[in-house]
Amino acid sequence: MKNTKDMIKDRKIWAGLNYPDLPLEEADIVVFGIPFDGGVSFRSGAKDGPRALREITYTIPPTTEHFESIGDLKVVDIGDIDLENRQETFKSVEKRVCELVKGGKFFTMIGGDHSTTIPVQRGIDKALDEPFGVIHLDAHFDLCDKLEGDELSHGSTERRALELKNIRDSESIFFIGIRSIETDELEFINKNKINVINSYEFNKLGVAKVLEKVKEGMKGFNKIYMTLDIDCLDPAYAAGTGTPQFGGLSSRQLLDLLYGLFDLPIIGFDIVEVAPNLDPALTSLFAARKIITECWGHQYRKVKTLNGNLDR
Repeated sequence: MKNTKDMIKDRKIWAGLNYPDLPLEEADIVVFGIPFDGGVSFRSGAKDGPRALREITYTIPPTTEHFESIGDLKVVDIGDIDLENRQETFKSVEKRVCELVKGGKFFTMIGGDHSTTIPVQRGIDKALDEPFGVIHLDAHFDLCDKLEGDELSHGSTERRALELKNIRDSESIFFIGIRSIETDELEFINKNKINVINSYEFNKLGVAKVLEKVKEGMKGFNKIYMTLDIDCLDPAYAAGTGTPQFGGLSSRQLLDLLYGLFDLPIIGFDIVEVAPNLDPALTSLFAARKIITECWGHQYRKVKTLNGNLDR
């Protein structure tokens, strides 16, 4: 078993798309991990997500489910950001993300629990001088002011986002797949306007109608960040996660949704709460791998189309 430092130097990871010696300014996509799960309120294990995910990317081809090659996509895996404590780790993440966004780099972050999205969104905020939107795919709102006394918990991600200067109001975040709510979150959404399509509504509406509503809600933004908690999926499709909730999205619904969401100006995304130790079959891990490579395919397709040279 290779350690993370050895893996990120290996050209073969990420379906052979990793270019470890490529200058960042020449990369199409930058990927990094945050192996931290100190913000959880229940079961841990998400800290192992980044390493375990890389380990299962050696054998997959650089293609998508739409029979497209993404073989000339240049990915640079810059490794994990994992310092002595949460404060230093989050500070480093914020700085790195700020640099990536200022440089116009599309990026992917692999958590870690959902608290790892907090410094990512802070870094985006620091880099921009305009409002940005957030698409939050999750079983939970993550709108707690504090969870078990922790302001930086995995249940406080979007509450902290609402404090950012470039998140203009509570309608700047679009929540999808929600099917659980804490008492203080219920009080919050009863007092504030929220864009939300819960899991029940998603199933009734269907993917096409959901996309219409999300695109309408996000149409005022030139830049959008997408954060995806693997527990947006029903546990039948992703069992290895800390706080699974029955009644979630199916794998097909999620993949179809992601295809349409990339019509929006997404500048990066993360996938969090994948805990390999909680599922011997590694369903969450394989789901995360598929989600990442398909999203990279959507980004690749969009850029090639804009450049007018997509092979058809």
